[in-house]
Amino acid sequence: MIKNVILDMGNVLLDYNPPRAMELLNINPECREIMLNEMFNSPEWEMCDRGIIDDEGMYDRVKVRVPEKYHADLKKCVDNWHICMTPLEGAVDFIKKAKKKYPLYLLSNASNTFHTYFPKAIDPSDFKGLVVSSDIKMGKPDHEIYEYLLNKYSLKAEECIFIDDRLPNIKAAEELGFNTFQFKEDFAPILKLLDL
Repeated sequence: MIKNVILDMGNVLLDYNPPRAMELLNINPECREIMLNEMFNSPEWEMCDRGIIDDEGMYDRVKVRVPEKYHADLKKCVDNWHICMTPLEGAVDFIKKAKKKYPLYLLSNASNTFHTYFPKAIDPSDFKGLVVSSDIKMGKPDHEIYEYLLNKYSLKAEECIFIDDRLPNIKAAEELGFNTFQFKEDFAPILKLLDL
């Protein structure tokens, strides 16, 4: 029986969309592909999520791989990429409905800037607990972050449903006994599943 709902953030609640961010920031179109490869899809991005480095550290490490003429755009991107992190359609309504019936928890891979942009988009008080990877230096899909969540909030995996857009994160949760739902840009199936 499902008693708790655990939500991912990026592309479940908020729109993690690097191309859109670069468009909003007026990043030089010539260097957008470089930014995608060298920043958003880089080892440094994961290091930020794991709390190993901060955004300033990411800039210092990534800029050595980016032509100097694009360094100003890179800095703008590093400092403001989360401009795209606005609620997905239906996300706020889903939270409003779900929290009436279930305790909600957030389990997200995110850098320390999470604490700046997330509260501007979603009210953290709607959640009974937040687990952010950079805060605890763990990350999905490693089992330890799921176990951390369960232990911290005294939850049982079989009484939780974990909602994430990424299959590796879903599979890891299933291995630990969670009920899971892979989110695909539509809240209707999960509303039906949770009888909301």
